[in-house]
Amino acid sequence: MAYPHSRLGTNWLSKLVIVMLFGGFGFAPFVAQAASIDPFVGDYHGVTIEHADGELQARDLDVSIEKTERGFNVDWATVIHKKDGREKNVSLSIEFYSTERPDIYGSAMRSGLFGKRIPNDPLKGEPFFWARIVGKTLTIHALYITDEGGYEMQVYERKLDDDGNMDLVFSRFRDGKQIRDITGKLTRQKKTY
Repeated sequence: MAYPHSRLGTNWLSKLVIVMLFGGFGFAPFVAQAASIDPFVGDYHGVTIEHADGELQARDLDVSIEKTERGFNVDWATVIHKKDGREKNVSLSIEFYSTERPDIYGSAMRSGLFGKRIPNDPLKGEPFFWARIVGKTLTIHALYITDEGGYEMQVYERKLDDDGNMDLVFSRFRDGKQIRDITGKLTRQKKTY
């Protein structure tokens, strides 16, 4: 003898499973995706102010961020204006690539034995760089191991404002103590063809 309720119960359960499979994904936990470099891509120019020993010193700064197959490149050049009128030019170019960890990018600054781009070795006195993107902020970290076995950390926080321009906060730490603080505003440059 067949039970009418059992067929209804099975049909209801099947519909519930289908609804959960196709419509219930809205209740599934959010899976994090790597933040995109796209909003940061462009060329920027501005002036930074160093807050050192109560004195303010201006620096001219250019930053270029370009998307690549593996991730992105960041090129930056700084002109430091000395009190005696001299200028010191510093520039750096770093390729960052995606890692298995969302929002964290590794660096490739030199060629390895077989020509593949690889990170620097901080035990050889070279800076080790990595980057992360959180919201509208691209942060680049540089770790140096000093000759005495301590460490120095440089942190570059580049945050986009609502107009697409960039606020920069640079901090330098030695063995946990902050020794330098620089802030600046960089304007996104229009492309000229």
